[in-house]
Order: sequence, then structure tokens, then C-alpha cells
Amino acid sequence: MNDTLAPSARAEGDALASAVAKVKRHVLPLFVIMFIVNYLDRVNIGFVRPHLESDLGISAAAFGFGAGLFFIGYALFEVPSNMLLQKVGARLWLTRIMFTWGLVATAMAFVQTETQFYVLRFLLGVAEAGFFPGVIYYFTRWLPAAERGKAIAIFLSGSALASLISGPLAGALMQIQGLGLHGWQWMLFIEGMASVTLCFFVFFWLDSKPHDAKWLSKAEQDALVDTIDREQREREAVGAVKVSSWSLLKDRQIVLFCLIYFCIQLTIYAATFWLPSIIKRMGDLNDLQVGFFNSIPWLISILAMYAFAAGSARWKFQQAWVAGALLIAAIGMFMSTTGGPVFAFVAVCFAAIGFKSASSLFWPIPQGYLDARIAAAVIALINSVGNLGGFVAPTTFGLLEQQTGSIQGGLYGLAVTSVLAAIAIFFVRTRPKGVPADPLKAPSALGQTH
Repeated sequence: MNDTLAPSARAEGDALASAVAKVKRHVLPLFVIMFIVNYLDRVNIGFVRPHLESDLGISAAAFGFGAGLFFIGYALFEVPSNMLLQKVGARLWLTRIMFTWGLVATAMAFVQTETQFYVLRFLLGVAEAGFFPGVIYYFTRWLPAAERGKAIAIFLSGSALASLISGPLAGALMQIQGLGLHGWQWMLFIEGMASVTLCFFVFFWLDSKPHDAKWLSKAEQDALVDTIDREQREREAVGAVKVSSWSLLKDRQIVLFCLIYFCIQLTIYAATFWLPSIIKRMGDLNDLQVGFFNSIPWLISILAMYAFAAGSARWKFQQAWVAGALLIAAIGMFMSTTGGPVFAFVAVCFAAIGFKSASSLFWPIPQGYLDARIAAAVIALINSVGNLGGFVAPTTFGLLEQQTGSIQGGLYGLAVTSVLAAIAIFFVRTRPKGVPADPLKAPSALGQTH
């Protein structure tokens, strides 16, 4: 019997491997491009801030508040968007998300007043809400569990690529003039319309279910669906745990995770929205030159992230690696206040090594602590709280610049919060209470109360 089943099992395994490879080739490049376009439409206003002030009279405080309003809209509508995604399907809902955020991003080119700026930034957050979980949900219906982590890592690489190209691209597009529009308007219009155009390709390229995919053979479709369904039954057999955000926040460790990640995101979003303005003070630079300078810290940070990841894999003490990265961020932010604009830029480049590495090094810690059955819910909560840094950082920096004429106080604040987060990371647990370091000697973490 075993001899009879073995060839069948091998054939099913070959079909599954072939299906997974095809799904990755068919879907992942598109999702990476979608993420790049998404990121560009989210952060491109950082490059037009001087033009918003000179052409429209939008003050530093108004810019900071408007930049942050995106994250309020995103947070408020994340859950409703996720619920609708489950009902209508990821393919249709991802197309809708991309179409609406593209329209709002395009409309940003024609903003005339502070109120319009506020409304459109808020609506951009509403439109984008659900994009990231929508992609993750798509992966759960198309890839076995063992393949999803790799796919998500590739998908997230879109953010790194977008950080590199956003500056040069924005600078190049802002050189366009004509039809009564300024260069900054052309940049916003073109990048917004790119999303609108791409959404039509997304609708026709993606399939709702594996059995709808004509580019998969029948054997590949069956192997993929059978594997994913079997994994789902196994999860249901273990039992599901339904939790609310309020119940999760009763766990002090989870609260600590949220606060640490919030501190990390504060620095990242402060740099994202205010770095072009810091660069502009370095000299008589045009938009294209500012764009190229803007890509330098992000390139350095990407190289540093890989180096830190390799180091933490070899010398395992995750809290120390995160703390070290946060201290680098703190030193860089503090040093950026002690010299001229060029020195400040170099200091921010140094800080970027820290805050981007800290962001990636942080996640294995809560993942090691959490019960597998609530991990997804807690990670979503930590990410949501962290994203609020995208509201607090630009809003605070804008108010500081308008009231004092300088963002120096904000840079000091970022240095202090990074130091506090570096200290706090040593108070978190990397595994549930009572579970020893050796997993072979550890009882199952399932069923523990946090």
C-alpha cells in the first residue's frame, strides 16, 4: 500500500511545489509594485512642503497636522475595510482600495486651502485602509503557511525600494511645467494617476480563487486548495481564540510592546516627512537634488538592516540588538541639533541606521512571546498603535517649527524617546512566562493566559 501511495504523494508534492512557484511569479511582483506606488502616494507630500507654503500659504503646523491626519483616517477605517474585504473578496476589494486612493492622491494636486489639504489627507488614509491586511489575506488563500512568511518579506521589500526611489522620482517629476500647473502639482497628479491606471491591471491580473486561475493546471489548483484547507482544519481543531483590543491591553507586556514600537515609528515618520526640509537647508538645491540626497539615508539604512539581521542571527540576544539600534538612532538625532544643515543631514543618515534596524529587529521579540492563536491580533494591535506615530511626529514637528522657527526641540524629543525605548526593551519577555529557553524542554505555550 505504501508503494502505491508513495508515487501519488510525490505527485501531489510536486504539483504543490509547482503551484507555489507559479503563484509567487504571478502575484508577488505585482504586489511589490502596488506597495511601492502605495508608499509614494502616502509620503510624497514631504517633498512639496516648501511649495505648499510658498504657493498656497500652508504653514508648517498645518502641514504637519495634515500629514498626520492620514494615519487617523487609516486607523479608524482599518477594521471596517477588513470586514468588507472578507465579504466581497480580496481581488475586488484591493482594486477598489487602489482606485480610491489613486483618485484622492490625484486630487491632492489641486488643493488650494488648508481645509482641503486636511480633508484629502484624511480621505487618503480612509481609502488606503485595508490594503496591507488585504494582501496578507490574499496570501492566506493562495499560499501554504510555510510559504507566507517569505512572501510577506518580499512584499514588504516594496517599502524599502520606495524609500530609495521616492526622492529622485519626485524631484524629476517636479521639473515638469505647463498647462497652468506647478511642478509639485504635476508630481502629485502623475503619481496619483499611476495608481488609478495600475488598479485596472490589478483587477484583470488577479484571480479570486486558485480554481479560477487558468495559469495553474488542475492538479496544481487541487494541490494548493487541498493543502490550504487541510491547514485551516488543523487550526480549527486546535481551537480559535477571539480577543478584543481592550482585553489584549490588560497584558503589561503587550502594552510595553506597543509603546516601544510607537517610539520607533515616531522617529521613522519624523524623518520621512521632515527630511526633505532638512536637506533643503543645506544650500541652494533644486527639487531633483533634494530628491537624490533624500535617498541616501534610506540606502544606508537598508544595508544596515541586513548587517544587523545577520549579526542578531549569529549572536543571539535580541533585546541588546534592538537597544543598540535605538541608541544609534538617539545619538544621531541628538547630534543633528549640534551643527549646521550639512552636519544635521549626516547625523540623520547615522540615525537611520538605528531606527530602521530597530524596526525590523523588534518583531521577533513579540512573536516569540505571543501565544500562536492570538499572535495575528496582537501584531495588528502593535502595528496600529505604532502607526499613530505617523500622526504625532509630523504634527508635533509642524507646531514646533511654527512656534519656535526650529524643529530642534522635536529632535531632542526623538532622542529621548529612543533612549527610553532602548531601556524598556530589556523589560519585555521573549517567551511566555514559565517557558524555558530550550524549546525542547518547554511545555506547549498554547492555552496560556497573557
